[in-house]
Amino acid sequence: MPKRPVEIVVLSDIHLGTYGCHSKELLRYLKSIDPKMIILNGDIIDIWQFNKSYFPESHLKILRRFLKYVSADIPVYYLTGNHDEMLRKFADFEMGTLKLQNKLVLELDGKKAWFFHGDVFDVTMQYSKWLAKLGAIGYDSLIMLNTFINYFLTKLGREKMSLSQKIKASVKNAVKFINDFENTAAEIAIEKEFDYVICGHIHQAEKKLYSNEKGSVTYLNSGDWVESLTALEYNNKSWSIYQFREDQSAEIHDEESFINLASKLDVKSLYNSLIAKAE
Repeated sequence: MPKRPVEIVVLSDIHLGTYGCHSKELLRYLKSIDPKMIILNGDIIDIWQFNKSYFPESHLKILRRFLKYVSADIPVYYLTGNHDEMLRKFADFEMGTLKLQNKLVLELDGKKAWFFHGDVFDVTMQYSKWLAKLGAIGYDSLIMLNTFINYFLTKLGREKMSLSQKIKASVKNAVKFINDFENTAAEIAIEKEFDYVICGHIHQAEKKLYSNEKGSVTYLNSGDWVESLTALEYNNKSWSIYQFREDQSAEIHDEESFINLASKLDVKSLYNSLIAKAE
């Protein structure tokens, strides 16, 4: 099957090294396209929650795929996020066509595009990092719980659901945070006279045109590969949101993988980990 040509692919919030990462689906997507440029916009490897006992082969295959692009002289930009912030000390590192940076500015068909992860707008990240890390553990645990629930819903012939998306939609502060994030990114981009501002971080794929008295900008967010399974694609002078659709939630593939994941869920260890992070 011929691969679909894509000028630029933007991926963020893959969270390799966590149970919620949909590495198999991402690998199938990457194998289906022929990109001219890859931009990894933060939280690719989840160093915050890295556990040497859990980094499956499918996660390694994603890293190998990115290195394969580099060996084929395809530009790969790795922009750091909060979960892989340890890499920020190595910003401006280059190896062939692989470039590690904190932010990126590109000119695309006469328009300026500004890429960065977006955690700089997160007040929790700036002033209460321990709370952000605690929340990350809670989020990963929620994804695991969601996995079990959807497994049984599927067995019962019921539609799958996303707990975290329901929470985001129902909690006013969560909705406000997302709106404030988007508005802040857009307003600063207009000030800096960019045509596009491209972020990650909030796991919410989006494409919006923002305007104020000073100008306008297209705000874009690549979403994530934990829940929404989305990416941004640039072709023919236009951006679009790609969403994996063959099996959108695909949390559990078979009974064996369900049992393997269930055996990993140690409530006591999870509690102790949460307490340790809080301290």
